[in-house]
Amino acid sequence: MLSVSEAQERILAELIPMGPELVPLAEAWGRVAGAGIAARLDNPPADISAMDGYAVQAAHCRAGTTLPVIGESPAGHPFPGVVTPDGCVRIYTGSVMPNGADSVLIQENATESDGRMTASADAQAGRHIRRRGQDFALGQIVVAPGRLLLAREVGLIAAANHAWVPVHRKPTVAILATGDEIALPGETIAPGGIANSNAPMLAALVRACGGTPVMLPIARDDEAEIARLAQGVESADLLLTVGGASVGRYDLVQRALERIGLSVDFWKIAMRPGKPLMHGRIGRVPVLGLPGNPVAAMICAIVFAMPAIRVLAGRSDPMVAYDLATLGGDLPANDHRADHLRARLDRAADGSLLATAFPRQDSAMLRTLADSQALILRAPHAPAARTGEPCRIIRLDTLSI
Repeated sequence: MLSVSEAQERILAELIPMGPELVPLAEAWGRVAGAGIAARLDNPPADISAMDGYAVQAAHCRAGTTLPVIGESPAGHPFPGVVTPDGCVRIYTGSVMPNGADSVLIQENATESDGRMTASADAQAGRHIRRRGQDFALGQIVVAPGRLLLAREVGLIAAANHAWVPVHRKPTVAILATGDEIALPGETIAPGGIANSNAPMLAALVRACGGTPVMLPIARDDEAEIARLAQGVESADLLLTVGGASVGRYDLVQRALERIGLSVDFWKIAMRPGKPLMHGRIGRVPVLGLPGNPVAAMICAIVFAMPAIRVLAGRSDPMVAYDLATLGGDLPANDHRADHLRARLDRAADGSLLATAFPRQDSAMLRTLADSQALILRAPHAPAARTGEPCRIIRLDTLSI
């Protein structure tokens, strides 16, 4: 069986990001920059005031100095004249600094009466001024290619004066759930049946990764039907199958897909939950076969499908990040498989993260997964661990899934 890291490397090795497209700025959130985005202006575009007050020449404005107010410079309406040693201009936050002025005396250090300003403190040259291009300069790359565009990046791109944004096309991910026992949520469940939680759950994960999910009809436990439904995914960028990947009599997915040209790269990994993970390709379409137990399907999707979709979506940082925490309970020694324990997170007295594994780790218990904020990662053959020891975790509460 492959290790988790070997399986990840092989899955990602041949994936190519989607091609570029232009989208309006209003639709850029959640997309991935398809090229470096250069500023189309300096920001600020001129020297501007950082405070409300008076634009002065610092050398001629000391505590006790009285100067005539020769004009004002509201935001958007620069003062057209020049500040001389014997004058000042009323100025506001965000206003353009007038020619001749080299300092802003804040209004808390000044009083104004009958058109004259009296300083109660010395002005200092360069004080309270935001210089032209201080944030970024014309032509400077403000967003690198491959960067996920969230609200902060959208604001930065807008400030750089772009109405359209080059992004990677969203990958289309087909999802094929299999099994005679599963029914659509909301339907009457037949004896021995269960609601199809896997496909909606994976569709939500695909959206969170920047892809477009396409849920195929449920495939019954029939090789010909599985092959027929999978035949229509030539236009997809990734196929996720769920269930039918193990060694049981009705685990038919691999044989069914081989009918339509599946080339298997690997099957089975040293991981719990999620041992029967399959990876291959049908023509140009990569295929990930996930286990049918919903917790195993979701954890495999987090560890393997999420990085794959991020690569396809153009992300320069596709891997799911690991964090460090402190164990909130004892753990037994591990066997030959990498373990992914569902856990809750708390804060210790010193502010550090405390990860406590749930006592039951059954791979069909979705409520435990939904209540988990993290996965505690246990290496193969890891020795027993005690409360208070460090551990590696994947934080589920920061993945937007």
